[in-house]
Amino acid sequence: MGRGRGRLNVESLVPGFRPARGLESEVCADPELLEGLAWGRPRRGHPEGAVGKHVADLCRTIDLWGGPAQRRADLRLIALVHDAFKGQVQYTRSRTGDNHHAMRARRFAERYTADERLLATIELHDAPYAIWKRLRRKGGRGNHALTRLLARIPDRDLFMRFVELDASTEGKDSEPVKWFRGELDRRGGPVEEG
Repeated sequence: MGRGRGRLNVESLVPGFRPARGLESEVCADPELLEGLAWGRPRRGHPEGAVGKHVADLCRTIDLWGGPAQRRADLRLIALVHDAFKGQVQYTRSRTGDNHHAMRARRFAERYTADERLLATIELHDAPYAIWKRLRRKGGRGNHALTRLLARIPDRDLFMRFVELDASTEGKDSEPVKWFRGELDRRGGPVEEG
C-alpha cells in the first residue's frame, strides 16, 4: 500500500497534524484517505508536492486564523479530504462527474457524514476557479454557472472560507478568490471575511 514506506499514518503524511477525536480520527484512519494524502509530486498550483503536505499548510493556516471550534473542525475535515482523491482520477478521460477528484472526495466523505454543508464544500471547492477561468477565456459574467453553483451551497460562509483557505498556499492565484468574494458580496453572500 505505501510503496515501500511501511504502514501509512496521518501524522507522517500531514506534518504537524494530530487528528481530533471522533469523526476526524475515524476519517484519518481510513487507508483510502491515507493513500490519497501520500499521492502527488510538485506541480503547478501545488509546489509542496504530496497532498498531505498541502493539507499540513492548510491546517497551519486554520490554526493561525483561529475562530470558533466548530468552524475550525469543519475546515480541518474539508481540508483533509478535498484533494485526497486526485490520484484516482483517470487523466485520459474528461475530469468531470465521478472522474473529478472533488466528486470522488465527496463520495468518500459521504461514508462518514451526511452534513451537506461539508459535502457541498468538498465537492464544489474548485468550481469558483473553474468559472473564473472560463470567464477569462470566453468573456462575460458567467451568471448562469455562478447562479447554479450558489444554489448548491448551503453554507456560503463556510464555502467562502474554505475557498480562501485553499487559495492561501504557495503557488495559488488570489485573483479568482477576489472575484468570487466580489460576486458573493454583490449577490448578498457571506459576511464573514478572512
